[in-house]
Amino acid sequence: MASSEFENKSTNMYVEVEQSAQGPENEEVQKNVDDDGHEKRTGTMLTASAHIITAVIGSGVLSLAWAMAQLGWVAGPIILLLFSFVTYFTSTLLVDCYRSPGPLTGKRNYSYMEVVRSHLGGIKVQLCGISQYGNLVGITIGYTITASISMVAVVRSNCFHKMGHQASCTVSNYPYMIIFAMIQIILSQISNFHKLSWLSILAAVMSFAYSLIGLGLSIAEVVGVGHHVKTSVTGTVVGVDVSGSQKLWRSLQAIGDIAFAYAFATILIEIQDTLRSPPSENKVMKRATLVGVFTTTFFYVLCGTIGYAAFGNDAPGNFLTGFGFYEPFWLIDFANVCIAIHLIGAYQVFCQPIYGFVEARCSEKWPDNKFITSQRAINIPWFGVYNLNYFRMLWRTAYVIVTAVIAMIFPFFNAILGLIGAASFYPLTVYFPIEMHIAQKKIPKYSFTWIWLQILSWACLIVSLVAAAGSIQGLTQDVKTYEPFKPQDHE
Repeated sequence: MASSEFENKSTNMYVEVEQSAQGPENEEVQKNVDDDGHEKRTGTMLTASAHIITAVIGSGVLSLAWAMAQLGWVAGPIILLLFSFVTYFTSTLLVDCYRSPGPLTGKRNYSYMEVVRSHLGGIKVQLCGISQYGNLVGITIGYTITASISMVAVVRSNCFHKMGHQASCTVSNYPYMIIFAMIQIILSQISNFHKLSWLSILAAVMSFAYSLIGLGLSIAEVVGVGHHVKTSVTGTVVGVDVSGSQKLWRSLQAIGDIAFAYAFATILIEIQDTLRSPPSENKVMKRATLVGVFTTTFFYVLCGTIGYAAFGNDAPGNFLTGFGFYEPFWLIDFANVCIAIHLIGAYQVFCQPIYGFVEARCSEKWPDNKFITSQRAINIPWFGVYNLNYFRMLWRTAYVIVTAVIAMIFPFFNAILGLIGAASFYPLTVYFPIEMHIAQKKIPKYSFTWIWLQILSWACLIVSLVAAAGSIQGLTQDVKTYEPFKPQDHE
């Protein structure tokens, strides 16, 4: 079977409809499947928006005060709004490519790679796969590290509250990475992206909760008695706050952080494939994208600007830590718990496309292997019937373990993640959506529309390159002080 033919059947490899069968039983089965023979899609604008918010907001919102401090009151908000527009615009182009050749009546494409294959083909399909799945793997490793940092923050906060502010309260991240991995092993048994709606909604609520807590604490800091911090139109001042080279590298890193904080194109097609139809998937997804990006931008601007006003040019990388581990310790604890829960859900949103891709390929290569394709129905109390597949259980468990081990070996992996993000942002968020839109609409070369789309594409390429340079510089600094398996200080 050809790869493209198989991917048209791969989202739920276990749903089969016998077209020739007749009778009431077959009619009931037909009601539970879509026009392509896949399990009935039930996603709505609400669930798609939740998926987007879970994927986009992330814990990166906590670093925006630092990014604003590097860029200042003028460039900071302008860049935030600029990337908000770019992300929304290119996402609407990608949404129309879900079906091909037309956005309303064409055949479905179930993954980003399949979309690129249908519209562009050639070596670009493999480049898309490397960018997408490399980025997804990197994100899941990075989330393991970040979630453990939030868990450790809760333990340290309670230690300081109990033992006093002078206590050492040094806590290793590694046990909490293991706890996070154990939770992910259980959640990874959720069969596919279609079953994740409840988890994404919970994660989205958690992201709002810790963003609002950080926002509230920042406002309290700004209006507090004796509040005096230094802010400026251009951010940190050369010769006072930073050196000339630090100003350059940190500004590039801040631009990169903002650009990649918006990116969710990596999983956009997989989210769109969860939507029920009618109404048409592209119309619903455009509305969900507008809601997701607008909501994200609103929180980003608020947290970035008010966080900068609270801490000034000395804003920390995570503005929740700027309030210390002390008082109100219970509120800081709650915020960090919300971050950990959000990352638990976000990990699943980003790893499910990896699971689906590997399982589809294995089923394609070994279609007669019962270990890979067969399922066993298990009745779980208060849950219902769960279809257990032994290959899915073992391979997903192994994946979670491997990502956790890598996180333990390389606790500075977030710097590597910045480099991976820089390498994948341009092709996935900008280049492929623009090129597929040009191919789909048959836009003439050197026409006005073609020229300004190419200008946008090249401008974003430059941003990716400078952000990659900033990530490499930060990575070299981390490697110099790296000591394997030594507890890291994340204050």
